[in-house]
Amino acid sequence: MSEQDYFVHETAVVDDGCIIGKGTKIWHFSHIMPNCELGERCNIGQNVVVSPDVKLGSNVKVQNNVSIYTGVTCEDDVFLGPSMVFTNVINPRSAINRRGEYASTIVKKGASIGANATIVCGNDIGEYAFIGAGAVVTKDVPAFALLVGNPAKQIGWVGEYGHRLQFNEEGMAVCPESKQEYQLVDNKVTRTK
Repeated sequence: MSEQDYFVHETAVVDDGCIIGKGTKIWHFSHIMPNCELGERCNIGQNVVVSPDVKLGSNVKVQNNVSIYTGVTCEDDVFLGPSMVFTNVINPRSAINRRGEYASTIVKKGASIGANATIVCGNDIGEYAFIGAGAVVTKDVPAFALLVGNPAKQIGWVGEYGHRLQFNEEGMAVCPESKQEYQLVDNKVTRTK
């Protein structure tokens, strides 16, 4: 891609070997490190660090002051709230180099992670899951799950539009905004229509 296909603020740094998708914007004081892949129409806020080899899908929104460390993959339409945190080593020590022990974390399509939340490495976030502000995620998160607290606990389900779903006795729910229909079976939510 030629430089005119995406925007990089003059204070931002994009290292060699990166692939930046069309329409992506990289704002003030951000650093995209070597060999990253950013999809189309991403928005990288102020003071963001994207570590080497990170992959972001299309339309990923990264708010200010987020560090996305090696081992993290975000699929399309992911939202990362201001100052949220990923980790990439389970037991970090300053005097011990654990670069070969980075754990992977996948944030699936459409998931949102709120401001100041922490995602402990090795825990994947399911499609369209919603992690509340300040939550600390210490285990895998199911698709469409709503989690809050420290440690994060599931308190319900959300639809693709981010509204809390209210399931009836038959395990059916309708999004109040989109009118999409969802089904809850065996503690798993799927969109039916």
